[in-house]
Amino acid sequence: MVDAELVLAALTATSPLTGRETEILALTAAGATVAEVAVSLGLSPGTVRNHLGRITRKAGARTRVEAVRVARDAGWI
Repeated sequence: MVDAELVLAALTATSPLTGRETEILALTAAGATVAEVAVSLGLSPGTVRNHLGRITRKAGARTRVEAVRVARDAGWI
């Protein structure tokens, strides 16, 4: 299965992530826990987990760590 947003981003050299998703992934990549990300952005932990799930799918990854690697390699974060 191919994520249409991911393909479009690859073709246009832009990130498929929203601004909020980029913030969350950058904090996660820096080692912040879900709880830490939630506090720093004024969100609930559940909302952060939901965003991380969408980020992981958009990156075509299976884990958050893989999503961070994909995003770094693609220049999204």
